[in-house]
Amino acid sequence: MEEINISRIEKMLETLLESAEHLGIAIIKAIIIFVIGQLIIKLINKFVKRLLSKKNIDPSVRTFTANLVNITLIILLIISIVGALGIQTTSFAALLASVGVALGMALSGNLSNFAGGLIILLFKPFRVGDFIDAQSASGTVTEIQIFHTILNTSDNIRVYIPNGALSSGVVKNFNIDKRRAEWIIGIEYGEDFDRAKAVVEKILREDSRVLIDPAPFIALNALDSSSVNLIIRAWANNADYWNVYFDMNKAIYDAFNKENINFPFPQMTIHQA
Repeated sequence: MEEINISRIEKMLETLLESAEHLGIAIIKAIIIFVIGQLIIKLINKFVKRLLSKKNIDPSVRTFTANLVNITLIILLIISIVGALGIQTTSFAALLASVGVALGMALSGNLSNFAGGLIILLFKPFRVGDFIDAQSASGTVTEIQIFHTILNTSDNIRVYIPNGALSSGVVKNFNIDKRRAEWIIGIEYGEDFDRAKAVVEKILREDSRVLIDPAPFIALNALDSSSVNLIIRAWANNADYWNVYFDMNKAIYDAFNKENINFPFPQMTIHQA
C-alpha cells in the first residue's frame, strides 16, 4: 500500500511539475508578446501619425483616427496575450462578446460619445484649432478623441467634453473671418445725442481695424431710468476683435471726457413734505 501511495504522489508531483513548466513557458511567452507588442504598437502609432501628417488630412480626423488605431492595436495585443497563456481565443472571443454586450448596455453613454465623435468628423461643426463655446465651457479645440473633445481655455485649463453632448447640443464657433462688436454707452439726460454720436463715429473712422463693410451702426438704444443709452455696433476681423472691443471702451471714455459729455450715475430724488 505504501508503494502504491508513493507512486501516486510521484505521479502527482510529475503532473504538477509539467503543469508548472507549461504555465511558466506560457507566462514567459505572454511577457515577451507584451513587450514586443508594446514596441510594435508604438512604431505603428508613429507611422500612422506620420502618414496622416504627410497626407495633409484634417487635424480633427487625424487625432480621431490615431486614437482609434491605438485602441484597436491594444485589443489585438490583449487577444494575443490571452492566446499565449493557453486560453482558447474562440472561447475568449465569445466571452468578450458577451462582456461587450453587458458593457455596451452599462456604458451606453460612451457609445453615444463614439457616435457623436463620428458625427463631428462627418459634419465638421468645428475643427482642431477653432475657438468654441459649448457645454458651459469656452476654449480652443486641441484634440477630437474617440469619446471626448479637449479644449484649452483662455486661462490654460484643459476641459474634456463628451462628444455625445457636443454633437447634440448648442456649439458656438468663433473661428470666422469677422465678428461684430457691440457696446452700450450711457450718457446723461440733457446731453446732445447727435454730438455724442458724431464723437463715436470719428473714433470708429480713425481706427483702421474697424471695418467699413459692413458699416458701423450707432443709434439711441433706450431711455433708461438714469441714462440715455447709445448702442454701437462695428465689425472687425476675428484676430482684432478683442483688442478693438477693449480699446474702443477706453477711446470712448477719453473722448467723452474731453468733449465734456457726461456719463450718468444712479440718482435718487427725495421730496420732503
